[in-house]
Amino acid sequence: MADSMLNDRDTMLRHLHELRSEHRDLDTVISRLVDATVDQLQLQRLKKRKLLLKDEIARIESRLIPDSIA
Repeated sequence: MADSMLNDRDTMLRHLHELRSEHRDLDTVISRLVDATVDQLQLQRLKKRKLLLKDEIARIESRLIPDSIA
């Protein structure tokens, strides 16, 4: 998603909610797949996507939280 689309605070908050939801869903799927006999490549791809989501969540949160005055 382009940065220009994330300038609006409400848009960023909605996007953050969607990312957190997908991150939780992936966590559930990964947990279930670890317990089952699965394609390890698929599992690695899901874990990589989860890490990318975590990074994007952190980036958006840092833009939403104003820097404290030192």
